[in-house]
Amino acid sequence: MMDKTFDPAGAEARARAAWTDADAFRAGRPDRAGAEPYCIVIPPPNVTGSLHIGHALNNTLQDILARFERMRGRDVLWQPGMDHAGIATQMVVERRMAEAQEPGRREIGRAAFLDKVWAWKAESGGAIVSQLKRLGASCDWSRERFTMGERGAPDEQMVRAVTKVFVDLHAQGLIYRDKRLVNWDPKFQTAISDLEVQQVEVKGHLWHFDYPVVDEAGAETGAIITVATTRPETMLGDTAVAVHPEDERYTALVGSYVRLPLVGRLIPIVADDYSDPEKGTGAVKITPAHDFNDFEVGRRHGCRPINILDSEARIALDGNADFLADANPDAEALALHGLDRFAARKAVVALMEAAGRLREIEANTHAVPHGDRSGVVIEPYLTDQWYVNVKPLAERALQAVRDGRTRFVPENSEKTFFQWLENIEPWCISRQLWWGHQIPVWYGRKKDEAGTSGARTLPFALTDFCATSEADAIELAKAYYGTPNVVVVAEPPAFKRTDPRNYDFRDESGPYEIWRDEDVLDTWFSSALWPFSTLGWPEKTAELARYYPTNTLVTGKDILFFWVARMMMFGLHVTDDVPFDTVYLHTLVRDASGAKMSKSKGNVVDPLGLIEQYGADALRFTLTALAAQGRDIKLSPARVEGYRNFATKLWNAARFAEMNGCALDPAFDPKAVREPLNRWALGEAARAVAEVTAALEAYRFNDAAAGAYRFVWNIFCDWTIELAKPVLQGEGVEAGLKAETQATIAFIIDQIAKLLHPFMPFLTEELWAIKGEAIANRGLLTLQSWPDLSGLADAEAEAEIGFVVDLVSEVRSARSETGVPAGAQVPLVIVGADAGVRVRVGAWHDTLVRLARLSEIGFADAAPRNAVQLLVRGSVAALPLEGIVDLGAEVARLKKEAAKAEGEIRKLDGKLGNADFVARAPEEVIEESRERREAEAERLAKLQEALARLSDQAA
Repeated sequence: MMDKTFDPAGAEARARAAWTDADAFRAGRPDRAGAEPYCIVIPPPNVTGSLHIGHALNNTLQDILARFERMRGRDVLWQPGMDHAGIATQMVVERRMAEAQEPGRREIGRAAFLDKVWAWKAESGGAIVSQLKRLGASCDWSRERFTMGERGAPDEQMVRAVTKVFVDLHAQGLIYRDKRLVNWDPKFQTAISDLEVQQVEVKGHLWHFDYPVVDEAGAETGAIITVATTRPETMLGDTAVAVHPEDERYTALVGSYVRLPLVGRLIPIVADDYSDPEKGTGAVKITPAHDFNDFEVGRRHGCRPINILDSEARIALDGNADFLADANPDAEALALHGLDRFAARKAVVALMEAAGRLREIEANTHAVPHGDRSGVVIEPYLTDQWYVNVKPLAERALQAVRDGRTRFVPENSEKTFFQWLENIEPWCISRQLWWGHQIPVWYGRKKDEAGTSGARTLPFALTDFCATSEADAIELAKAYYGTPNVVVVAEPPAFKRTDPRNYDFRDESGPYEIWRDEDVLDTWFSSALWPFSTLGWPEKTAELARYYPTNTLVTGKDILFFWVARMMMFGLHVTDDVPFDTVYLHTLVRDASGAKMSKSKGNVVDPLGLIEQYGADALRFTLTALAAQGRDIKLSPARVEGYRNFATKLWNAARFAEMNGCALDPAFDPKAVREPLNRWALGEAARAVAEVTAALEAYRFNDAAAGAYRFVWNIFCDWTIELAKPVLQGEGVEAGLKAETQATIAFIIDQIAKLLHPFMPFLTEELWAIKGEAIANRGLLTLQSWPDLSGLADAEAEAEIGFVVDLVSEVRSARSETGVPAGAQVPLVIVGADAGVRVRVGAWHDTLVRLARLSEIGFADAAPRNAVQLLVRGSVAALPLEGIVDLGAEVARLKKEAAKAEGEIRKLDGKLGNADFVARAPEEVIEESRERREAEAERLAKLQEALARLSDQAA
């Protein structure tokens, strides 16, 4: 016996336990040995993470595909795992150490710190896995992988995969070390990726400085050129001033020099398209070491970069050979050494003002890059890092998409993919962290021309040994130095013995010391290998042979470049095949008003809270129903509550069926059904299955959910159950008819459970278990076959029942639109009915009267006066409203409402047609205006339809 109400929490716990006990989601089940494989790799969540609403959407869509294909008989592997999240994890552990007043990581050393990180992972990491299980994720949890392996040991498969790719790319000349600008986080002392940078609107200033022009002898000519900057402190590193080549104000000055105030360095005025004549003064100071655009301008014009900051973003001038070369700095400028960048900013402005070189201070709101985890302002910083030359790899990825070997859904994502990869820059892969894959490179002193160990001054030149292991690095060093006398030391000798007199330069009799690079790889490097490393590569495993290439990747559009493109590049380069055949890119989940969710706004929706309140199925169905391709989701708890009501509606219908004797009949044959209502319901079920199947195959998740919803709520609950009540509950009903109807309804509930299972796995598994209690060896729903109802469409039954449904629906709409009181019973006249229509109306007379709230049904050759006329499948039906509705007043009301709707549409059209509004307004405001316009247009259409029905009658 079903409980009166559906208990989501209880059903979820029972289903999870049943799936676990049956090992239901394990790939390679014996019964699927000959089945076609289907593989999805999960976008690995951070080990530090908790389930957020984006995870909920992403994993719901993946789970729908996994369950759908599993029910279609395929051998499904949904590969789970987690990302080690370098900077985030290191930050968490260091914060815990600080809170416990323990020594910092540099005090305890690398090995001890990494032990603490692994201990934290074992204790607290991976909470998101249990949260994904609560959502219903049907991953093969026995195959869970971690981007750092089990303990990060060099011989572990996941570590070997990363190391091998690095070493191979290095040997191919595609990985190299270079000095370039990076996003530098002064707090964490590391380079970070663009994805880890947040642009924050800041109310700052634009300082206008006068730079004096000098002649060939270096004497000031009296002319000045004014530059504007938001970062005055960086002027200490200026090496040029750029103007646009067509800017007539400066044409005569191109090729001249200015003397950099405070510093005394002569720097050229160059012509470059980067300078915008319409912006600021049209002249731009060029600081190649502290601005990405300036770096490129400097490279085009041969201007050397001068780094004037240290790794903590303090002014670094003492002993700075690059800064001091060709300069004659003021004493006040040299005194800036050691100042924090923001203190230096104030000091530089004060010095320029004192020198009479500050022309203007202008208020300026602009975007400033901040570290998403540190919260500090990010500096473009010139430093030595490891890079991948991804240009050759990108070309193969582009060609794979051009050839159709990998396709994007929605298709317009390809344009973004092409734009990024066709303009790709070298990828900085090194990070100044301890948690991560340590770069497999060892350094030693470079031999001089004579073949000995190197110069007698420090720092000495270095050579590197890239190897898959320390032992291999030692062998490479032995071969390089021509001696077996090589040892590995923990750190560079120059760090230990900075005084050459204390260093043993010997005559090559002592051991040669090599030491490993301290940096680790960017987290995205190991993630780029995810589709094949999780399947056992570099070993040629059975799983790799069976499941690679994988099938569908489901991920957010925001990491198309950072993750998807890199998997494409590495997959093709390493395995010579695409990593997946389809990439589905979903959009963002926003709040109810369309604003992006953020903690600072207080509008973050907690999926776990929604699961607690409404159940996982309700949340899943909500996200799916709203997941239209290319359109962000607006989520509110009210939406989730609405789909909780959907679950309740189905539960109540199933309980009603149980109370009215609708039990599964093992001998039931849907193709042998005789009663029109039952044939119609089965035909509609077949149509729903076909509709949902086609939508899922096309990744139209919202359409699939809409098709399932329409059938379950409208066709089954609202119509099938309602139309079957006289048979189920009436007196003197023929026994065979009743039994057939009961069996049909029970059968359809089973098909609904299958149809809804990918979307609402807990509710449906519960219904399946309850309804099949009397059936031996029924098994779990999640391992059943996808419904196959082909051949059940019945045109004759659809014509009969469809007429009844449409007639009742049209009468109800007309009553609502014309203001007929809800309790009023009105007559219905069928105009010019043929014999077939008369038979249908006669057969369903009582049902029509009951459901449409009619006083009577009659037939006539012409419509009565003052009647609303309805067209129902070629037949005309009329509702005489004289004495029930004041038609003239109703027409006036409808015209007034229509005029208001038209006015609102004009107002919104004006707003949306305003280029300035579209350019300046937040995205969510524009989207809200578009949606309001759509809603008003729909409302106007309904009002006009109602007016068309009434106007002739009121004339």
